Amino acid sequence: MAPGSEMTRLRREQPPAIVWLRDDLRLADNEALSAACAGSGPVLCIYIFDEASAGFRPYGGASRWWLHHSLEALARDIEARAGRLDLFRGPAGEIVPALARAAGAGAAFWTRRYGGAEIAVDSALKTQLADAGVKARSFKGQLLHEPWEVRKSDGGGFMVYSAFARAARALPDPVEPVAAPAAIPAAPYPAGAPARVNLEDLDLLPAKPDSAGGLKAASTPGEAGARNRLAAFIESGLEDYATSRNDPALDGVSRLSPHLRFGEISPRQIVAAIREADARNLKVARGSDKFLGEILWREFNYHLLFGHPDAARANLQPRFDQMPWRDPSAHELAAWRGGRTGYPLVDAGMRELWASGYMHNRVRMVAASFLVKHLLIDWRIGEQWFWDALCDADPANNPMNWQWVAGCGADAAPYFRIFNPVLQGEKFDASGEYVRRWVPELGGLPDKWIHKPWLASENALREAGVSLGQTYPKPIVDHAKARARALEALAKSES
Repeated sequence: MAPGSEMTRLRREQPPAIVWLRDDLRLADNEALSAACAGSGPVLCIYIFDEASAGFRPYGGASRWWLHHSLEALARDIEARAGRLDLFRGPAGEIVPALARAAGAGAAFWTRRYGGAEIAVDSALKTQLADAGVKARSFKGQLLHEPWEVRKSDGGGFMVYSAFARAARALPDPVEPVAAPAAIPAAPYPAGAPARVNLEDLDLLPAKPDSAGGLKAASTPGEAGARNRLAAFIESGLEDYATSRNDPALDGVSRLSPHLRFGEISPRQIVAAIREADARNLKVARGSDKFLGEILWREFNYHLLFGHPDAARANLQPRFDQMPWRDPSAHELAAWRGGRTGYPLVDAGMRELWASGYMHNRVRMVAASFLVKHLLIDWRIGEQWFWDALCDADPANNPMNWQWVAGCGADAAPYFRIFNPVLQGEKFDASGEYVRRWVPELGGLPDKWIHKPWLASENALREAGVSLGQTYPKPIVDHAKARARALEALAKSES
């Protein structure tokens, strides 16, 4: 028998290790996977599609699409290293122990999560597996610093981003990313183990007709896609990031958010690559510092989630519990969701979202503010729509950013800060390029009127082929009146 074959035989005779992949769908810089492969036995790589455990939030439609293709890519990458990815559907608290028993597993490894329901499942599993003689260990991988590592002097968590960022930047840089395992020796699937499912059985893709054409055109899910996107951003976007990040018409942002959300790349990998770019090219220093600040904003949101697990439902500032939100009309919600509010920047963003599963961050703030403050609609309604429509819908960033815009979150924009969608458009999309891309019916308007077509003359509208109320809607609310109504509502909530 060849030496390699003998080694494989001996390894197969050792107890297998389970590596439970969740929001870390990558091979590189995955310490849980590396720990499993470093043992003397074979490896069971598993993913559990769990929407059955108590408190787990079901994925939105765009996230389901991304997850399907991310799992598809991950399975190929594992197979290329002699491994196998086994998929399951159901409660992890039942599947993992049953699989460990059937396989005679000696260990189980995973990357930590920070939602309250997820922590409860993971903690219970650690105890259950330990009682059964299975070593269970979790690893850092989703964050640069754990929530218990960045604390105030009194031991509490930060509620102000600037103070959090100073404390985080004062900590030593995270360790270097670990390389992907050279081989992932697959354990035979044990008899009597829970039934596996095929990727198609998870039913993650849109039903026919396939409505995901825009998602396919805009995105490349998977670890390779994440690496390529980071490399492209460093090459062409990092140097000017501090200024170009606010222009929605430019490809001036990293577009790494969905890759981070599914763990196809780690924040540690990103920081290492940015630091390397800094060392090679001093011109990127300003952009890299600003970009690393955005990575820390993500960290801040996850640390908040750790301390406020109900953030998708409950105001972080309880005084907003008395906010007199309006009951939204079907017309208002349809106009906002469909990009038919009559405010071109808002409409462009909402159409970009529907078509691509993504929206530029500057426009997200304007569109969210419009719903909450112009229409006086509860932020949770908007957060749920973004949760369903965004590929990067994230359990920390999505609710925390909505609470920031609404004024009820940590370090939030004051409620009286109400984005004027006209001024925002004129400042950040001065030529109207972004609006013309997503609201083509306004394409013939001069720059002067592209963000306020209702003020254009009849002649200008006619020459541009625009008929307000027919080819493009009139504003569904007046900005000045909406602002006054929002401030009045805030005053009532504080009385």
